[in-house]
Amino acid sequence: MTQRQQPLPSSGFTYVRLGCHLVCLPGIRRYVIVPLLINILLLGTAFYWLFTKLHQWIPQLMTYIPHWLAWLNFILWPLAVISIVLVFGYFFSTLANWIAAPFFGLLAEQLEQRLTGHTPDDMSWWSLIADLPRIMKREWLKLCYYLPRAVGLLLIHFIPGIGQLLAPILWFIFGAWMMAIQYCDYPFDNHKIAFDNMRRNLAGDRKINLEFGGLISVLTMIPIINLVIMPIAVCGATALWVDRYRQTLINSDRP
Repeated sequence: MTQRQQPLPSSGFTYVRLGCHLVCLPGIRRYVIVPLLINILLLGTAFYWLFTKLHQWIPQLMTYIPHWLAWLNFILWPLAVISIVLVFGYFFSTLANWIAAPFFGLLAEQLEQRLTGHTPDDMSWWSLIADLPRIMKREWLKLCYYLPRAVGLLLIHFIPGIGQLLAPILWFIFGAWMMAIQYCDYPFDNHKIAFDNMRRNLAGDRKINLEFGGLISVLTMIPIINLVIMPIAVCGATALWVDRYRQTLINSDRP
């Protein structure tokens, strides 16, 4: 398969659908098995535990709502659930990504080869092992970018009244942005594009990346689908990289 010649998708949602197709390509499926098993084991267990605890956590969170806003409980209760699921989903997705990062990098590398027809510089498992410190450092950079912003959004929850209405919306937007960063980072990092440079390029095409990340966020909250969404997201993000960034960035940035 060579690089696609048809017009570029105008929506980030299209890249999620494209990822569903690409993940099933012969020769690509074998790079999906290990990260898929990691995701199923970790996220499956984590979300099962979460849903056994929600009935305890939600009433506690609702105690921060003033009595004069009690009539809004029917709106605020589902928003609180969505907020918790978004935070929980991103946290455990991040943990799964830390564990599966080397395999996702390899998946992105092999898929990029299929999409472009260009052989990667180095495809050996030994090179993957040697690259582990750099890969883990990259995951740490993403975590350092996420945590202070997440803490700020978490504090908004405790603003009486407006916090419970505003925080879930901000969480979703921020979660969508982080999902775009998380999964687009694999093909960017394979070419050693600096993290800050990657963020600037994604921000320059914010609409399509927020659409892509937003749909991934929604799918991450859906049982069963959330167990298989990670490899799909990596494949969709790799197609997005090939279509929109590879030609201009592949030789333009080095750490």
